[in-house]
Amino acid sequence: MTVRARYTYLGPEGTFTEAALRTLPEAADGELIPAASVAAALDAVRRGDAAGALVPIENSVEGAVTTTLDELATGSPLMIYREVVLPISFALLVRPGTTLDDVKTVTGHPVAQAQVRRWLAANLPHAEWESASSNGEGARLVRDGRYDCAFAGAFAAAPYGLDALVTDINDTAGATTRFVLAGRPGRITAPTSADKTSIVAWLDDDHPGALLELLREWAVRGVTLMRVESRPTGEGLGQYCFSIDAEGHARDRAVGEALMGVYRRCPKVRFLGSYPRAGAEASTDAGPVAGRPDRTVGHPTAAGGRFVEAADWLGRCLDGVSGSDRVGRAHRAPRPRRADRMDGVAGSGR
Repeated sequence: MTVRARYTYLGPEGTFTEAALRTLPEAADGELIPAASVAAALDAVRRGDAAGALVPIENSVEGAVTTTLDELATGSPLMIYREVVLPISFALLVRPGTTLDDVKTVTGHPVAQAQVRRWLAANLPHAEWESASSNGEGARLVRDGRYDCAFAGAFAAAPYGLDALVTDINDTAGATTRFVLAGRPGRITAPTSADKTSIVAWLDDDHPGALLELLREWAVRGVTLMRVESRPTGEGLGQYCFSIDAEGHARDRAVGEALMGVYRRCPKVRFLGSYPRAGAEASTDAGPVAGRPDRTVGHPTAAGGRFVEAADWLGRCLDGVSGSDRVGRAHRAPRPRRADRMDGVAGSGR
């Protein structure tokens, strides 16, 4: 008897996350399990209850889904293996027989509210909004009589016995949401020439130019940063980490060298993986691809200290070796540093 792989997603049934997951080949033969929250979906993977979790990470209108950024930056390490970009358009879901004049209360995910705000002001100016944990959950609450209507995908109407009173609602044409498929650490996939690499980096104690130094590691090697987000670490005001997406694969020479540079400058780095970019055409005409990092390339004293550590760290990422290690040493390190557990490990190919 064949055991079906289990994949969890931000539920319940009828969310855009479920719709995005169903576009992936993994979903065709897998068992799809809804989760009550992003944290619950990712924790199911950490426990080994699911092979992967699809969660929203970025919206073209509202920006980052900060819960996802924070969950990937903390807890047991997870890796990103795929991304999906889904066009987003909302429908106003109601119980059968409900008209616009009947609507007094509205629900939906907070990100949905940001994308239909002008439509609401023009068509339901007196309706009271209350957020739901997901758009699918909003549809369920309307079915149960808690609210008069919900903003969700039109596909969420049928599972909950609702009608789509109005469709194709969106204040911003062409809105999209990006989702990522996260799994437990393992070996990263091979480069496709249309890849993305994600990390989380913690800066050293604040000093003038600290962020510039971090960004320069990418710029001097010609690596394009596709997203940079700052997130509070929870350790005090002014303490931030940076969630970064870079164009390219960790096995690309320029990206690998940039990663080692970031490791040398930052007290802590979490490698979230290299994976194919959604919607990009893969090519066999790839640029220079690195093997295992050379410990002695790029600096006259590279055979010792932080250069060796950085090369070893990147090698573990490329090899898919899971485990703990010291975090990276910052370039400016005049005093002893506390040893932490290294979060950077690589992901398994799918």
